[in-house]
Formats: sequence, structure tokens, C-alpha cells
Amino acid sequence: MDHFGEDIYTEPSEIDVHTLDNLGPLRRMAGIWEGQRGLDVKPKADGPRKQAYVERIELQPIDPVINGPQLLYGLRYATHITKPGLVKTYHEQVGYWLWEPATGTVVHTLTIPRGMTAMASGQATADALSFELAATQGLDTWGICSTPFLLHAFKTVEFRIKVSFNDDGTWSYEEDTVLAIHGQAEPFHHTDKNLLRKVAEPTPNPLAR
Repeated sequence: MDHFGEDIYTEPSEIDVHTLDNLGPLRRMAGIWEGQRGLDVKPKADGPRKQAYVERIELQPIDPVINGPQLLYGLRYATHITKPGLVKTYHEQVGYWLWEPATGTVVHTLTIPRGMTAMASGQATADALSFELAATQGLDTWGICSTPFLLHAFKTVEFRIKVSFNDDGTWSYEEDTVLAIHGQAEPFHHTDKNLLRKVAEPTPNPLAR
């Protein structure tokens, strides 16, 4: 990793504190969104099962993040999903979307209460209309970590997400979580997708208020 250079301590001398102006492709995602057309294809004992879902996701800008010379801008997010017409939580997820302007790297972290966390990455331009990120189990970076039971029964070996932005201001995602399921010879592709519409604007990060 010698491409990082020897100086790992010196921080950037000038930093724009207005995160919303420096999110690159993630700027289109900032705010509060709802989706009514979610579709989940999940594993069951008798085979794949489809489940419709509705979703609310809040993505709010955080202050700039500095790791020595590295500068990141990002969004903190929380996702809450239910089955149509029901109150009970079907899925929830928290994490960060991060943008590194110097390298054009997009990072997506996710943690779910089932006991799994992942960090996916990919490359994009600041004005990209779509991008795709991936995480792979067993890697030191851009990896996946699960509880012992999930590792035994539903091991996540790969996670991919593709984000696409539309002319009407909506955006969509397609996720593919590849599972090695106990007792099954072939991997299972657990997929999720939804179209999201903005219901509220983001709140500027603390330093920009």
C-alpha cells in the first residue's frame, strides 16, 4: 500500500465544511425518502419467496471526516422497512455513505440487527448517474462480518449494490446478497430493489449551520 505515501499524519490545510457541496454522486441521495415498490427475494426452506415492502430512509450529511491526509464527506443513514399495510419492522439498517473526492471512491457501510455488517466500495465520477459497489467475505478491506450462527447457516459471501439516478429526481437501488446456505450446494442470490422519492430535504451538517 505504498501508494498512500509516507506521511500519514499531516491533515489538509483547507477544508470546505459544507458537506452538501462536496458529496460528489451522493448529493442526489441526501434527504428523506420513501419507496412503495420494494421487492425482496429471500430464501425459505421450500425455495425462494418474493415479498413486497415499503421503505423510509433518512440520509443526513455529517461533518467532513479526516484520517491524516485523507478527506471524506458523507451521509449518515437509517432505513426502516415494513410489509405493506403493517407496522411491524420487516428490516432495518444503519450506516454511512462516504465519498472520497481525491480518489473517486464511494463507500457504503451497513449494519443490520440480524448480526451482519459489511463495507462495500466502488469508483465513480462526481456527476455519475449510476455506480456499483461490492463487498466480499474474507477480505481485510471492503469485507463482510457475521455472527457465528449466520456464518454457519446463511453465510454472506458477497454483497453488491447498484444505485441509479433518474431525471425526475428519484433514485433506485438493486442489491444482490450472495448467500452460502447450510445444506445447499449452490449459492442463493438474495435480492432487493426499490424506487425512492424525496419527502424532505436534508439538514446541513453541524459545521455548515
